Amino acid sequence: MSRLTLRLPETLHRQLKTLARNEAVSLNQYIVFALTRQATLAYTVQPVSEEEARRQQTAFAALLQSLGQASFDEIQRTLNRRRRVKPEKGLTPDTLKALKNRIARQRPRV
Repeated sequence: MSRLTLRLPETLHRQLKTLARNEAVSLNQYIVFALTRQATLAYTVQPVSEEEARRQQTAFAALLQSLGQASFDEIQRTLNRRRRVKPEKGLTPDTLKALKNRIARQRPRV
């Protein structure tokens, strides 16, 4: 376990103490929970609206147009130079399928 010392504005410190008390946990536990939740959100897949998806597709198509065309040999040479990495242990075909299904169920209906 690591130790971290940080300075907090007094108002934030009071607010965190109140939140921790309301959850019946220590201030330390509450701060660890809050930081863990925030860090996890950075790696969570979030659905986007249809409008945002169209905007991203348009931007991607424009990017592809600006890049021009590459021959099969150029593509193959580039692929051969890429760094190979091992897949994450938990990233099985079943995990990917479950994730895709979950994303599809969470898409906003328009």
